[in-house]
Amino acid sequence: MSHETSSLVTELKAWLTQQRFNPFAIYHYCRNAEYFLQHLSERGIALEMVTPDDVSKYLRLAVHPPAPHWEATPRAAIHALLRRSLKRWPPEPDPTDAGERLYREVLARYEEWLREERGLAASSISALMWEAKHFCGWYAKHSATVGFAELSVPDIDAYMDMRAPGLTRISLKDAADRLRSLLKHLHRSGHTAADLATRVIAPLLYAYEGIPSALSSDQIAAVLEVASKDQSPGGLRDYAILQMLAVYGLRAGEISGLRLEDVDWRGDVLHIRHSKTGARSVLPLLESVGEALIAYLRHGRPETDVREIFVRIRAPYVPMVRIGNEVRRRIEAAGLVLSGKRGPHIFRHARAVSLLRADVPRKVIGDVLGHRSTESTIPYLKLATEDLRAIALEIPGPEARA
Repeated sequence: MSHETSSLVTELKAWLTQQRFNPFAIYHYCRNAEYFLQHLSERGIALEMVTPDDVSKYLRLAVHPPAPHWEATPRAAIHALLRRSLKRWPPEPDPTDAGERLYREVLARYEEWLREERGLAASSISALMWEAKHFCGWYAKHSATVGFAELSVPDIDAYMDMRAPGLTRISLKDAADRLRSLLKHLHRSGHTAADLATRVIAPLLYAYEGIPSALSSDQIAAVLEVASKDQSPGGLRDYAILQMLAVYGLRAGEISGLRLEDVDWRGDVLHIRHSKTGARSVLPLLESVGEALIAYLRHGRPETDVREIFVRIRAPYVPMVRIGNEVRRRIEAAGLVLSGKRGPHIFRHARAVSLLRADVPRKVIGDVLGHRSTESTIPYLKLATEDLRAIALEIPGPEARA
């Protein structure tokens, strides 16, 4: 084994150990990484020049005989090696023509402008860049010229017509706003003569027109009861997450970003960083939440150096970036069939309704939910439909008016 190969395998082993992979997995990851590096050396392929096609060819040659999931571990080992050793993996394929090179350059400048000039959050940049890449890819296929000099209003209308099927009015409005942002950048950077952003047609939305989805108290109780029966590490973690959703109505990002130091066990309080507004709140650590957290921390959370409370149950033990899939799975396990959304936010909506029905002032509800203004709480008023029905006045009939 060459010195370079030995060094790369040693670094990989150290990282796998740090991420608490079990010894059996570490051994096989390192062995497969070593074989792959030897394969590259024998063929004179530099590690920096490896492509996904190189990996696929190696797996077809090296792993024999084929069996179900026969290449899962070698592929995972090679990808772990490449992600640790290279700045970017998998690499973006080289542009095939001048048009693709131009579009990539435009997108790179656009992303830089969003990050450096506008200072947007990573999630916002990701959404804007998805729309921009989607539009550029569509326009490259439908335009006879390279670049955006010939971009016209009919092109924009055709793109929006393509995007519309399957989208709600709100989603289509979001797509239009993201496209406007790109078009403004194209005009600002001289790629289009006119500012076409004003010509994007989007649905007209009325204030508070959408009714949020929410769970009833009985449905929440059913989800919590079913989840509490799962005493596996994943079950303990998901139950603690569900308790925080049901009791506090926190956003998903506020739960995934919760750190060990945010729980003040002596003071019985939680320190919450609101992901949407950047504000901070101090909430009482209620008994049901505290017990669920203690059970997870003692018996479910793997040993790891990360400070975030909720982490993956399998190595690498990194923080959970999203909790939506786990929440939806627990809702389905409770046998609930919902017609609307099934993500973490429906617990937040339910919490708002419970506070409204308890005659809690709107300002206090906004403080609990981390709203920047009381206007943000107004959409939840529409969820208390049963309360509105209870106070509805009967409309007199003709005989009453007579």
